[in-house]
Amino acid sequence: MPRALAPETPQALHLARLAQGTPGEWVRLPGSAVQVVQLQGTLSGPQVSGWLICLSGEAVVDLPLSNFVRLRPAEGYGVQAHEPWTAFGTKDGTVLMLVGEGEHREPAL
Repeated sequence: MPRALAPETPQALHLARLAQGTPGEWVRLPGSAVQVVQLQGTLSGPQVSGWLICLSGEAVVDLPLSNFVRLRPAEGYGVQAHEPWTAFGTKDGTVLMLVGEGEHREPAL
């Protein structure tokens, strides 16, 4: 009788490393509204509503009307599609994650 193969061990996805593969470009996780980016210079944010979360480093998010928010690791800020924003890292290796609202899709099994 053939021996059953052991199930594949689940692997975690390291979001900061994923973003580091293409600095300055948003990388979308397949089947989700989650995007990550390693900041390289100033980056204009996509026009989506959701949560912008700092995974590593530190960033300044420049908002309209001369407002700004500083994000440190594990801090987040709610962005709106109608409110343009830009971000830049104040520390090397700054990685941001954007979780869009209203775009939720169930992960593929």
